[in-house]
Amino acid sequence: MKKFLSSLSRKDVRAGEAAETPQPTPNAPGVVQGWRRRELQRLASRPAIIPFCLLVLVTVIFWQANSAFVTGLNISGMLAYAPELGLVALGMTLLLTAGQFDLSVGAVFGAVPLLVFVLVNKLAMPLVLAILIGLLLAAAIGATNGVLVTKFGISSFLVTLSTQLIVGGGALYLSSGFPQDTLQDKSAVRNLISGTVHIGNLTIYAGLIWFLVLALACAYLLTQTRIGNWITASGGNREAAEARGINTTRLTIALFIAASCFAGLAGIISDSRLDLAYPTAGTGYELQAIAIAVVGGTSLFGGSGTITGTLIGALLLQEINNGVVLVGVPGLAYNMFVGAIILIAMLLQSGLKKLQVDGRA
Repeated sequence: MKKFLSSLSRKDVRAGEAAETPQPTPNAPGVVQGWRRRELQRLASRPAIIPFCLLVLVTVIFWQANSAFVTGLNISGMLAYAPELGLVALGMTLLLTAGQFDLSVGAVFGAVPLLVFVLVNKLAMPLVLAILIGLLLAAAIGATNGVLVTKFGISSFLVTLSTQLIVGGGALYLSSGFPQDTLQDKSAVRNLISGTVHIGNLTIYAGLIWFLVLALACAYLLTQTRIGNWITASGGNREAAEARGINTTRLTIALFIAASCFAGLAGIISDSRLDLAYPTAGTGYELQAIAIAVVGGTSLFGGSGTITGTLIGALLLQEINNGVVLVGVPGLAYNMFVGAIILIAMLLQSGLKKLQVDGRA
């Protein structure tokens, strides 16, 4: 009985101490800070949020600076150019997610359509067959890159820098340094790759449709399939991925092929729309494609990628390119704006990633 009464008294004491201890209220600073931290950690899991916010901000700034920025004619122009570079960035996003990148995509962008123009204009080859041959060339370049990287252990930087020079030099030699103009083909195939549809004041180019369709396919591949898991795992920790039975060699070669084919297709769409094939048309596109992917939230070091962010990043960089001209800034200042946007986006992504890591700790 005494033990029972003693236990009751101890419970009463603990209850009294608990009652005297002040409980945090929903408005307490600690609770508010914890809520803010949780919200930031949720944002960190959605890397496309940052480029989307930057896209809205840039749109508002250029709109206020020049109302012509949101006219149908100007929007149509942006929607014509953005998908072509965006297609190159889709392949780059997959490669970066796997821990690789390709500096030869710009040269492929210029060389493949040049070959298509030559085959159609000088050999009277049907356009569809010329396009298939051009894409086979792109696939061969990508396969070469992939084999040299995986089988010989050479870094993708050195391999693709070399193929960039080889492919670019080959395009200059084939064309004698001169552009090929007027694609002599008026078939339905050409309308399929560079046709237009008019909706009110907007002109929608076929390239935009290609870009959206392939972006959806890549997003599904990366997020909803085992191959997407393999790509992410390969970029995060190649040795661990191989230990789990993933054939990283075959996967890497396939991704290099895909990146080159995306670049070749983008070049064909672009030059067919312009009716002009420059051997140097894609100069610098490899760096812009990397910038689009990184600004969109894809990690430069592998293991993390987002196709949604790449889509937004393509629109963002095209808006900057277009907007700086409309507001009267010299076109050469475009690289300054791109560099600033990349730096800001990287700083924000780095901060959110740190919050995400702290939240898991």
